[in-house]
Order: sequence, then structure tokens, then C-alpha cells
Amino acid sequence: MMDLTTLKRDIFAYPDYELRHGMVRERVFLSGTDVLVRIPVEQAKIDQANGLNTAGFISGYRGSPLGAYDQALGKAQKVLDEHKIDFLPAINEDLAATAVIGTQEVASDPEKTVDGVFGIWYGKGPGVDRSGDALKHGNALGASKHGGVIAFFGDDHGCVSSSMPHQSDQAGEHYMMPVLHPAGVADYIPFGLYGFAASRYTGAWIGFKTISEVLESSAAIEVPEPRRFKEPEDYTPPPFGLNHDPATSFGPVLEQKLLARLDAMRAFAKANPIDEVAFGAKQPKIAIVAVGKAFADLMQTLRDLDISEAKAKRMGLGVYKVGLVWPIEPTGYQHFMAKAEKLLVVEEKRAVVETQLKELFFNQRNFTIIGKKDLEGAPLIPEAGELRPSILAQVVHEYLDLEGLPPSASPAPTLDEIDVARRVPYFCSGCPHNRSTKLPEGSTALPGIGCHYMASWMNRDTGGIVQMGGEGVNWIGMESYTGKKHIFQNLGDGTYFHSGMMAIRQAIAAKANVTYKILYNHAVAMTGGQDVDGELSVEAIVAQLKAEGVERIALVSDKPERFAAGLMRGKGLSLDHRKNLEAIQTELRDIQGVTALIYDQGCATEKRRKRKRGLIEDPKKRVFINTDVCEGCGDCSVQSNCISISPVKTKWGVKRTIDQSSCNKDFSCVEGFCPSFVTIEGDEEKATGDQHRREHLLTHIASLPEPKFAKTGEVLITGVGGTGVVTVGAVLAMAAHLQGKGASVLDFMGFAQKGGAVISHLKILEKPGLDTPVRIDKGDANAVIACDLVVANMPEPMACLNPNKTHVIANTKILPTADFVLRGLADFQEEMRLKKLKEGAKQVDYFDVTDLSVALFGDSVFSNMMLTGMAWQKGQIPLDGDAIRRAIELNGKAIEANLNAFELGRLIADQPELFAEDQDAEFEQTLDQLIADRAEFLTRYQNAQYADQYKNTVGKVQAAENALGKTGLSEIVAHQLARVMAYKDEYEVARLHLETAHLNEMKGRFKAGAKMTFHMAPPMLNWIKEPNGRPKKFAIPGAVALPSLKLLNAMRPLRGSAFDVFGLSKDRRDERKLRDDYIALVEELAANLTADNHADAMKKVKLVDMVKGYGVVKEQALEKYHKALAELA
Repeated sequence: MMDLTTLKRDIFAYPDYELRHGMVRERVFLSGTDVLVRIPVEQAKIDQANGLNTAGFISGYRGSPLGAYDQALGKAQKVLDEHKIDFLPAINEDLAATAVIGTQEVASDPEKTVDGVFGIWYGKGPGVDRSGDALKHGNALGASKHGGVIAFFGDDHGCVSSSMPHQSDQAGEHYMMPVLHPAGVADYIPFGLYGFAASRYTGAWIGFKTISEVLESSAAIEVPEPRRFKEPEDYTPPPFGLNHDPATSFGPVLEQKLLARLDAMRAFAKANPIDEVAFGAKQPKIAIVAVGKAFADLMQTLRDLDISEAKAKRMGLGVYKVGLVWPIEPTGYQHFMAKAEKLLVVEEKRAVVETQLKELFFNQRNFTIIGKKDLEGAPLIPEAGELRPSILAQVVHEYLDLEGLPPSASPAPTLDEIDVARRVPYFCSGCPHNRSTKLPEGSTALPGIGCHYMASWMNRDTGGIVQMGGEGVNWIGMESYTGKKHIFQNLGDGTYFHSGMMAIRQAIAAKANVTYKILYNHAVAMTGGQDVDGELSVEAIVAQLKAEGVERIALVSDKPERFAAGLMRGKGLSLDHRKNLEAIQTELRDIQGVTALIYDQGCATEKRRKRKRGLIEDPKKRVFINTDVCEGCGDCSVQSNCISISPVKTKWGVKRTIDQSSCNKDFSCVEGFCPSFVTIEGDEEKATGDQHRREHLLTHIASLPEPKFAKTGEVLITGVGGTGVVTVGAVLAMAAHLQGKGASVLDFMGFAQKGGAVISHLKILEKPGLDTPVRIDKGDANAVIACDLVVANMPEPMACLNPNKTHVIANTKILPTADFVLRGLADFQEEMRLKKLKEGAKQVDYFDVTDLSVALFGDSVFSNMMLTGMAWQKGQIPLDGDAIRRAIELNGKAIEANLNAFELGRLIADQPELFAEDQDAEFEQTLDQLIADRAEFLTRYQNAQYADQYKNTVGKVQAAENALGKTGLSEIVAHQLARVMAYKDEYEVARLHLETAHLNEMKGRFKAGAKMTFHMAPPMLNWIKEPNGRPKKFAIPGAVALPSLKLLNAMRPLRGSAFDVFGLSKDRRDERKLRDDYIALVEELAANLTADNHADAMKKVKLVDMVKGYGVVKEQALEKYHKALAELA
């Protein structure tokens, strides 16, 4: 057992940001984003130590991979304030860059209060592009002597969460701005301080590449002492100077200064090298130059090829690690290449350093240079995508003339042979876009940048993409050349404030026929729920649109009462509830010119966060579905588009239930045309699960054996955004850090927080400091913790499997996918997914930990820690158990429950027989059991005679089928006939609500005094319509509904008699006719059954399964059924 008391103080595990960003000089565990926060603090400390009175200024605009930088800065506000560092996020990237320009002008201001201001600009790749004019001007105007500017370029090389891949190196070259490219998180602080020093000396702004794979990773790093920089001795600055100077801030002299700054940068880099010979021979015969993050890929490749540093020196091999990618510093390369016979340049994306080296060495020495292409001009190192050791292995193997074959991962199994649901990002539970992006029939829409872009892969007739701020302007160029007369353009409030208003202004100027749907959700939800950077309100948007000349403006809201009565009064203005969205859109579509619809509803995820923090009221209300009343039609999903509506298996088929753990209390689902919905208001009991059983199971923990581990491990963790998957990687990485091991974790999330895939790459090393990629390569995973089988079966995780070593620990419970919400596909093919994992891995262990977590803890959130316990007990996480427990404590969330979940996971792995009762209840029955069960049900539904009719009909099919020696038809008829005969009329709905345990289970979640409400649309009132034309659903208080239900239940004997007043409605007549027609169909098929028509008979009797739901929903299903049946005739 590990003695944690001997460890260094685990200061960087604390949640207090003041401690996390303290100036300790020791091994720490930080994310790339956290390190970027620390850079300006380090610079302030250095200036203070050198007697300089400086301040710091940070501005930019969020976007992947810098999507969380502003949040991290906000959390560190106290530390920033202490060091006179101002953080002011801008409304867009180019204005942020312009603000940073001003920080360098302070030096020449006679009224300045500081010696200088060091500035930081940040923005993702497209922001670098859109800010070209501002960045180019800023760099040309220059940095001050005691200021300096770093520009963080956020490059999404792999297009993880961007509209396209991005590489900003060439933009820096275009702006004549030097560019640094750190290889990993450990380089960030040294490179950041280098950037400020270089900027102050050269007068140039310094570009600093931050790529997704590095910035979004966390690692144990050593924080070095600040480097002391030297002024170049062999360089003389030009007479007009290098730094910012108002006297030389315009005209031709700027060009001379820009060129002089590049010379100064080379001189500074010569005096203070940032490039280095990092491996092997100092002056090799066989040379490799590796740029930025590609250096880690190359070093892993060499390890895979079994080339140690000693072996490299014997071979005459040397590796030059490049940090300054433009302009290159020539003398370091010339010294490195003095004896070289050939050179391989390894860099990700398009060549930057390679082209400069070819220019540098042209006509100098006779050696070959290859990189993106080989000597014959054929492609060598890819220019597209991201590099991996597995990609470099063949290239390096051939370059070094090694014998044998390079190591390669075993071919990964794929899912191409089966049609299965994929885990794509989706709107959150209760997201306003679930409703706001809907369109009237016959209309189409264009998406924009933001969460609402996900409507593009839903059934919303939405597609296309333009740059942020160009929304709707592409329609201007298209409108005159298409038969379409109108388009809807979705526009998030963040984009509206960023640059979208200009697009609306252009559309007005062009007299375009477009409706802008401004989706006001009070947050920049896509990048983490930040507030819009500035004052923006619905009232301000209305006023601005009116002032710009938009003549028709409609405001719809989930709470229209919150707006002042006079806001939307006047010509062309209206205020409505969101229920009227379709009618309003239809009206706007028919108006010529530019119209606007403002959809007001708060971001659901932000509401959830604020409720947890007590910042807004949490409604004391929950919605439930009585699965016995539910038909499984899926209309609730159609109406709400909500991912919290989950499938639940019953003996009658797949029904619907509400996942209370993820429900954000939007309550749109109750609009589903179904009487199964019940809401309960009141104070909830704390969900604790079966505490007695949990405590009993924990008594077995002491008997568990200690597992045995390897020294290192690569663990892939797969799951769904928002379910705590990232926490697993963070806890285990922190545990490795506490234990003194090296560790890194890379979280690929993209749209994950929207219910998409999360893939965390965890590497546990013997010691910190190894240059290794943070991503697990093909075939390299030792273990996979599959919190979700759908994500585990995606191409990237499957490619990491290795049949010789990978051990998979999987959760068999699958959360709903987009296919379930959109198309009702509830068969997630768990068996096929497990089969594929077994084909690719050495061993697969699995268990439904989700339902077990709910049963034992009252919440599914602890399921991931159970899987972690399973993996650890199986010897797949090479860490001391006490280190993991300490990391769970430091995480600070539900500590006792998470510790217990970890221990129970260990117990599942070692003694699964203790949990046999917790596995999925199967509803498989023999035919005789099925018939007996349904007959008993129909007796309770009506009477014994009714049940006999059922048995007689099924008996005819059995007899006909037995005579042919066939099976299958009787089973289908036994199931479907019972369902058709037990149609849910008023009497049956009442009985199912009263006689099943669901109501008591629902009320059991609440304390005494909770109020129950039933949501129904009684057929006798179907003349009262909703805005969408459907019969109105009424919220009926339990005090009224329950006595009525009891009366209806008592009236069951009247069903089908002359006194059955409810039987006169069209719905009931249709259901009786369907029953009678189905019995006639079954009897006809049985009477004429042959071996030749048996298969067709099975298809015909199964078709009725599509007839589900109530009222208008069932009516539509009946139409489809009759059409399908006619096609089979």
C-alpha cells in the first residue's frame, strides 16, 4: 500500500485557483488551458523582480481549442488582480486585437501610469483569419520595450469541433509575425515567457500555436525557473528602432521595420536558442527535424522502432526539436547539419519549416531534404489530418534503412457490416433549440455557428454553412437563381452580438426575402455557457432591429409574461408563447423582405448549472411517464425532441420513460399526445437508493484480493458528454500524479457536452517528463473503460484495440441516441456491439452498471466510477488504490458515494454472482407462457369470454402452423392480437393508472403533501384545439383526476355495450374496427396457410405493430398501416 503522507503537497489538485496558480517550483499537474492562465502571472512576477512597474492585458474571443480559456481566466480573477492583469473578453476577435494594439501605445503616452503593458490576444483559427487586418496592423505598429504581445492561435488541426481543419502558421508568416509551436504542455510556460522577451526585444508580436491535442490535454510537468534572456551581441538594431514608435507608425518605414524585426528575431533566437538537438548525435549523419507537437510523435515512433538514444548515436542519428517555426534561426540548423548526409523534416499539416530549410540550404551543401514528398515527388508525410506514430513508422523505418518490417497495429474491426445507431451530438435535454429550429412544412433554413448548427443532421430541412457573421448573406447571392422564394436563417445571440448584425444589415440593403430567427438563450452555449461579452437583451435586439428597418418583428418565449406589456406593441410587432411558433413562422414566411423572429428561452444546461449553485430557482416539479399507459409511439420525442426521453423494455415492447438524472425540466414532453404523463410538485426526498443493500455489499470488500499491475498503461475511456466521463480520466491522472508517476490525459469532447461522444486518452508512465504523444495510437490501448458501447464502437476507439493485449470493461446500458429521438430506433444492438469489441480485444468484461447505480445510489452518475473499480480490480489501471481514493477525495464531488461506487465496482469484477439479480430482466417467454399471460391480462381488461376469444384465434394459427412444421407466426399473433384487443380507451387508461404501481413509485420520490397532475386530452373535448390544430391537452389536478379515474375504472363492464358513451367516439370506433379486421386477417391467413405463403403471412400480421399511440397519432399510424398492408396484398 502507498504511504500518501510521504508525497509532496498535492497543491495543484485543490479547487482553489489561488493555490492552483501559485508560483511553486515543483512537479505539478495542469491542463494546457490552465498553463496559459499561468503565463501572464509568471511574466508579472519576473517584471516585479526586475523592478519594472508593468501591467497585463488579455483580450480575445473564445473558440475551440481555446473555448475554455476565458472561463479559466475568470476563475483565476483574484490571482490576476493581484498581479495587475486585466482580462477583458471582446465581442469579436478583430476588436480584441485592436484593444491589444492600444496596450503597446501606453509606452509613448506622456500620462502613462506604468512602464509598459504586456498583452495577450487569443482566438481560434477562423478568428485569426477574420482578424487579419487588425493583427497585421498590430504587428506592424509593434510592441513596446516593456510591454510585448503574444497572440495565441487556436488551431484545430483535426477538425474536432470546427467547421474545417485549421493551420495558422501561414497566417503568421503573412502578417510577418514570428510563430512559436510548443511540443507539449510542458513547453507552454517556457515558450510563453520566451515570446514576451522576444516581442520586447524585436518589437514584433509573437504568434503562439495552441493545437487541440496539446491544449485540451493535462499532464504532470515540471515548472522551471524563469530563463534569463541575453541581448544579441552580433546584431545592431536599425536607426529607426524596432519597438512601437508613433513617429514611425505609418508609411513605407513600416515595411522596413517589419523586415528588420525578422532579422532581430533571428538574432534573438541565436542568442537565446529555443530549438535544440533533443535526441541522439549533436552533428548527425542522418538528421531529422521535428516541429512542435510532431516531435512527441517522432519520439514515440523511435521508441516503437526500438531506437534508444545510445543506439541513435551509434547510428549517427540526431533529432532537432523546433520551437520557432517562422522565421527559422539558421545557425542552429547549419551547425546541426554540418556532417549530415540527408534530412527528414517531420511537421503536421502543410510544410512551413521544410520550405525554409530548402531555401536555407539551397546551393550550400549536397544533402537531400525530404518531408511532405520523397525524392521522386511522391507524397510521404501527409499534409492533411493529424500525425500519429503509426503514420510515421513506415516513413522513419524506410528513412533509416532498418531491416524487417515496422511495427504496425493489428487491423481494427469495424461496424460497416451492420446498420447501428451512431453517437452524434444532440441538443441537450430541454434545449430551446429543440423547438426553435423547427420549421413550417415546406420551408428550409440555413444554419450558422452555434449549437443550433446540429439541426443540420436532424429532420429539420436545415443545411449549409458559412463563416461566423456571414449568416444569411449567401442567400443574397442564391436568391435570384432558385425557385425558392424564402429562407429562414438561424442566428444565435452570441453570433448576433459578435458580427451577425452586419449580416442582417446587408440583407436589408439587398432587399432579400429572409426571416432571421435570432435564438436568444442568454449564453454562448457551444463553448461552455459563457455570458455574451457585453450588454445584450431582447429589448435591445428589438430596438436595434427596428432602427435598422426590419418592419416585422415577432417575439416568442417560453415565458412571455416576463416582458413589459408595451415592448411589442405597435405596427409590425408581436409577442406570443412558444406554442404559437409554427403559425408565426408561416406568417413571416409570406411577408416580402427581411423579417425577424426572436426566440427567447434560456440555455437548458446553464439553467441546470445555476440551479445547482442556487442562482436561480429549481422548479419543485418533475414529469413522469406511466409506462403501462404509454404506447411507445414516440410522439413525446417528436414534440420535445428531448434526449432525456429514454427507451424502456417491457413485455409489451419498448416504451418510454424519463431519465430523471438528465432531465432539465423543460416539460415540453407533456405535449406528446398521450395520457401517460403525470407531473408531481412538491419537496423531493433525497435519492439515496437501496442503502441497506449497499452497506451489506460493502461488507464483502475486505475479502477482495489486491490486483497485480504493469508499471505503465494506456487507458481509453469512452462515454457520453455530460455523464462524468471526463472526471474519470481526471481522477486517474491525478492519482498517477500523486503517486509520483508520469501522466497525461487528453479529452476529445467537441460537441460532447451536447450528448455527443467523449473519448479520453489516459497515459500512465513510470515517471514524468517523457516526450510522448498524449493520444493513444492504433492498437496501443491496454484497457478500454467503455462507459458507453455506442462510443466504444466508433472508429477511433475501435482502432485503438489490440487483440493481443486490450482488456475492455464495458457498461451494457446504452443511453438514447439521436436515432432513437428522431426515428424511434430503440434497438441499440448491444450483443453485436459486444461481439465487435470481443473481435478486436483480448478480453471483454461487461455489466449494466447504470441501472445498478440507480438502484444502489438513486442516481446513474456513479456508474462510471463503478466501471473504474472493475477495471482496477482486473489489473488494468496501474495505480495504487489509495492514490485513486485520495484523488476521488480531492475531486470533492459526492466523495463518499464515489468511493463506495469504486469499491462496488471492484466487487462486481471479483464476485459478480452477488449482483446476478441486477442484470436486465428479459421478457422472453415460451409461446404457451405468452398466451397464458396475455389471456390473464385480457380477463382483467374485460372478462374471461374476451380472453377466450383471444385464445381461440391464436389457437387457429397454432394449428395451421403446426401442421406445416413451422414456427414464428403464432408468436407474432399472440403478441400483436393481445395488444390490438386491449386498446387503451378511457376505462383502460383509468385502470392502468390505478392498478399498477407507477403512481406510488412516482409519489415515493416526494415528501408528504406533493401534488399530482395528470395531462390528458379527453376525446369528448377534442373540439378544443391547440395552436397546432391538435386537440388540447389539459392539466387535471389529482384531486379531480383520481376520483374520475376511479369512476371510469368501475364503469369497465359498460365497454362495448349500449351504455358505452365513450365507445361512440371516432377513436373507439377505429380501434374496434382495427381489432375486428385484424382477427379476420389472422383467421383468413390461418385458413389458407401454406409453406409458400408462411413468410408473407408473418410480415402481414407484424405490420400492425406500427399502430401505436392515441388520438391523432394513432389515426396517422392507422393510415400508414392500411397503406403498408395494401402494398403486401
